[in-house]
This record gives sequence, C-alpha cells and structure tokens, in this order.
Amino acid sequence: MAPLFSFLFGLVLGSFLNVCIFRLPRERSIVRPPSSCPQCGHRIRFYDNIPVLSYILLRGKCRSCRAPIPIHYPVVELVTGLLSLSLFLRYGPSFSYGTLLIFSSSLVVISFIDLHHKIIPDIISLPGIAAGFLASLPGWTGTTWSDSLIGVIGGGGFLFLIALLFKKLTGKEGMGGGDVKLLAMIGAWLGWRSLPFVILTSSLAGILIGGLSLLVSGKGLRSRIPFGPFLALGSLMYLYFGEALLIWYLGMLSGN
Repeated sequence: MAPLFSFLFGLVLGSFLNVCIFRLPRERSIVRPPSSCPQCGHRIRFYDNIPVLSYILLRGKCRSCRAPIPIHYPVVELVTGLLSLSLFLRYGPSFSYGTLLIFSSSLVVISFIDLHHKIIPDIISLPGIAAGFLASLPGWTGTTWSDSLIGVIGGGGFLFLIALLFKKLTGKEGMGGGDVKLLAMIGAWLGWRSLPFVILTSSLAGILIGGLSLLVSGKGLRSRIPFGPFLALGSLMYLYFGEALLIWYLGMLSGN
C-alpha cells in the first residue's frame, strides 16, 4: 500500500502546485482565499477538487459557469503523482524521498510558470539554492556539500557568461537572469557533475521541441521560447536516469 499512498500523495501535492502556478506570478497568497473558478469566482467545493478525477467527472469544465478548465491542471497532478511514486520506489520512506520530491515539485512549478508567463520566480529559485545546499549537508540529495557548492557557482556562472557573451555578440538579451538562478539551483541539488548532462540535454530538447513548436505555430525562429522547462527536463532526466544513461553512453563509446 505504501507505493499507492505515495502516488496519491503526489496527486494531492500536484493540486497544491496548481495553486502555486496560478497565484505566484500574480503575487497572490497561496494559502488563502480557498480555490475558486478564475472565470466566475465560484468557490470550488471539495468534491470538485479531487485530483484528476474531478476534471474527468466535470468533463474539463467549471460546474458553475461551464468555462473550460485548462488541461495543465490534471497534467500537473498526474506528473507530480508519478514523480512521487518513482522517488518512493527508489528511496523508500526516507529524507531523500521527501527532499528530492520538493526539488522535483519546484521544477514542475517553475516549468509551467515559465511556459505561461516567461518568468522564473525568484521566490522559488533563490530559496531553492539554499535548500539544495542545506539538504546536501546530511547527504539527502546524494551529493556532497562541496559538489553542491561548486554546482551553485558553476551552474549560475556558466549561464551568466553565456548570456553575457550572447548579448555582446548580438546586442540582444538571449537568456534571462531567471535561467541563471535556476541552473544555480539545479547545481545545488544535483551537484556540479550533473551540469554538463543537464545543459546538453536541455539544449538539444530546446532546439528540437522549441524549434519545432515555433515552426508549427508560424511564429518563426526569431521568437523567444522559455528555456526553464528544458532545464527542468534535463534535471529530471539526470535525477531519474542520469547514471544509467552515462553507463550506456560510455559503453557505446567503448564498443561494449
């Protein structure tokens, strides 16, 4: 029953993350008032706030005004449930499970806020840097405090130099300060050894997924796309599959 509970807990946590995604960019409290429909203001009852299930039963519409509910609400809940389950299966009921679930959840919030508003809130990334370093002290994140500290400096410093170089060459802002702080936060949680993998993976994903979406939407390649979701994707890939992918890659290079 424990893995099932971890999945259900992740669904509930995902519901709270949806509140953060909606309210943080608007600088509103994530505690009060209770959830309501953004269209008609109708207070959402507890039976209409069951993760994923309520969306299905309501057919993706508000019970009161029948306005469509964005699909990202059940997506966030389901993704967080799966992340929680995966971490529990790997770490069991431990501090590592709890702390890394916090890290993964913060990446989910950052990704959807960046997708919708093209910003990465400092209220998540800056405390996230400190939290990642503190969690490394007892070894809950699987990295040492020294690797975490180097990750903060190296992650933030690398993107800062890239952004500075891009601006000098083109005269345009190519990467915001939010991305710099996010990579510093990722370095704090995953250590400096994760950064080459995260940067490479996120860059390839940004080129493939971002470029394709711009072409399909007809906005052109000059349009700006948020990079935060791709950094988050690279981080989660490293957290869950990084070691296995590195072993596979090294084995492929050696011919084994």
